[in-house]
Amino acid sequence: MVLQDKKYGIEGYQAPELTKDIEWVDGNGNDMGAVQLADHKGKYKVLYGFQAWCPGCHSRGLPALKRMVDELKDNDQVVFLALQTVFEGAHANTKERMIETQKKFELEIPFGHDTGSEKTGNRSSTMYNYRTGGTPWFIFIDQNDRVVFNDFHINVDQAIEFLKGIE
Repeated sequence: MVLQDKKYGIEGYQAPELTKDIEWVDGNGNDMGAVQLADHKGKYKVLYGFQAWCPGCHSRGLPALKRMVDELKDNDQVVFLALQTVFEGAHANTKERMIETQKKFELEIPFGHDTGSEKTGNRSSTMYNYRTGGTPWFIFIDQNDRVVFNDFHINVDQAIEFLKGIE
């Protein structure tokens, strides 16, 4: 199968690098420089895409992410990154609302505000490059930078059990 045949997701493919136009804050909500997958070479990466105004993100996705982050806090081989993947409602899905969400869920991980560019039709570059279908959305990238999971639906208990095996 060729990538162009897939409507959503890019499992099994090399993970595209995160674009440098994403605005990042650290685990305390302070501005920081660009985050790149290459910064975490050899580590397992979990990306979570959400929007501040997305009910499912707040009721299911962010609590699932929080559980994973808490359960894996002592595993330095797993990196968590949250991205506000703006594809609609830019007036409501602001960087400020992203930081409020980070604080509300007590997630001390980097958060990126991804509004995309003209190249992506002013839609999140992460959504565009990873062919995501909306929010909430989880992307798992292995130590060799291959996408191994890219979907809406996640079984958080199975994900935690799997991630605990990463060394």
